[in-house]
Amino acid sequence: MRTGTGPDRTRRSHNFQETAITSQAEAAATTRDPADGASPPARPRPVAPFVTALVPALVASALGLWGIERQNSMWRDESVTYQVAHRPLGELGALLEHIDAVHGLYYLLMHGVFALWDGGLVALRLPSVAATALAAAGVSAIGRRLAGPRAGLAAGLVLAVLPVVQEFAQEGRSYALVCAGVTWATYAFLRALDARRARWWTAYGLLLAVTCWLHEFAGLALLAHGVTLALLRAPRTVRRRWCAAAAGVVLSVLPLALVSVGQSQRQLGWLGRPGVGMWLQFLALAAAGALVAWLLLRRSGDAVRAGDRRLVALALPLLTVPAGVLLTVSLVKPWYVERYVLYGMTGLALLAGAGLDHAVARRHRLAPAARVLTAGLLALAALAVLLPWSLLVRSPESRKDDVVAVAHAVEKVALPGDAVLFLPSRRREWLLSFPEVHARLDDLALAESPGASGTLQGTEVPVGVLRHRLLAADRVIALTDPVGQPLDTVPQEVVKRHVLRTSFHVCARTAVRGAQVVVYARPGHCGARERAFEADEMSRM
Repeated sequence: MRTGTGPDRTRRSHNFQETAITSQAEAAATTRDPADGASPPARPRPVAPFVTALVPALVASALGLWGIERQNSMWRDESVTYQVAHRPLGELGALLEHIDAVHGLYYLLMHGVFALWDGGLVALRLPSVAATALAAAGVSAIGRRLAGPRAGLAAGLVLAVLPVVQEFAQEGRSYALVCAGVTWATYAFLRALDARRARWWTAYGLLLAVTCWLHEFAGLALLAHGVTLALLRAPRTVRRRWCAAAAGVVLSVLPLALVSVGQSQRQLGWLGRPGVGMWLQFLALAAAGALVAWLLLRRSGDAVRAGDRRLVALALPLLTVPAGVLLTVSLVKPWYVERYVLYGMTGLALLAGAGLDHAVARRHRLAPAARVLTAGLLALAALAVLLPWSLLVRSPESRKDDVVAVAHAVEKVALPGDAVLFLPSRRREWLLSFPEVHARLDDLALAESPGASGTLQGTEVPVGVLRHRLLAADRVIALTDPVGQPLDTVPQEVVKRHVLRTSFHVCARTAVRGAQVVVYARPGHCGARERAFEADEMSRM
């Protein structure tokens, strides 16, 4: 017996469309309480859609440009982007065959950026600033469509001022672009739910496919959108079209997924299973989102708007499903890093914007002066909370290390004929973005350069050759992790540490953000300015 056809199916599809139309009409209306017996007040002039999108975009742009050079600092992941994007296309292609295929499209984009304008740190981070502005505009457009212009404006502003969003707005990596791509794909998804023609489903599939090529974990947004359809009880026609679009996205990104799975051990081998702190952070965000959703769906004395129902069904899964799935998978195969699902903040911003809209609507009975005072106090409270975080994310201390500071420290201590050693070898990244500094030193362990070997940090010589080169050197500048970090146990790293400890003295030690620059020398080869430090080090042994 066939089900889901005839009058029942027609009625359900009609109700779904009617809900969409009703939500748009209700979102456009302003909440008010007309006095008994009085004629309703005149409806305010509607705010143009581009205004509610433009204001958050401008705020996000201003915040992104504020301190964009981060006090002339750059951490090692950004250094990878900088030096890889400057490689010739042939070397870039060879690298992606070996590692970092997941970032291939982003590296190509940045290669084009630097070809047009090699503007250093500003050029490195400007695409992320622009992407954050696009994401804020997209969140505003979604919020406006579901809950009205005031909610849309608030949601876009919330996304722009979130500290984690401000952090990655000034990061020379792909995560802000992925956030923008998922946001606008979500907008296309929302439009597709209400449209009779398939063009919005096509736009949805194309946007999400391109975004997955920027970072394949963007595909987890498909799971969130699937949950949204289940919560909205979408008719079969809608579900079938979504399945077709989702299948297109999966098939388009399948080649990248197959290559990156083979690279996953080299790519993500440094990750551990999520700790208690990660789970607590996720649960706190999920609980905050669920609380706002509960308040929106339990308006005391007011009818729950259809747009609020749809907003909750869209935003809460986007906030919780991608991060929750990745955390759960990471219990077996560690893949979770918060920035990989940065786009979940879109869901948080939508819920916060709708919650603020609801709070403002409930204050309409207050006198104008009281409303202004309340708004001013809320703004001051938000500034007091957000300003310290905003200042922090624009400082070198907000990242794990600072390759600019390392390069400057090496320049200060290096003498003609000095050798350099990286412990571990991946710390060669600290100097790769400064070839003029690296070229002045004899890289004892280097066998093939990064470009020639098709790797990120190059390859190193065998253990015997490495020991011979080390013992032939008089002074070695070692770039190593801070004290207390885990030590690599591969043979080359063991030999480096052993020879330095047994055959050299420490002449100088400079601690910089996330690194140490240590000058080692044979007895009697420390410089005059370093002999006092050498004597002090010897006295402690």
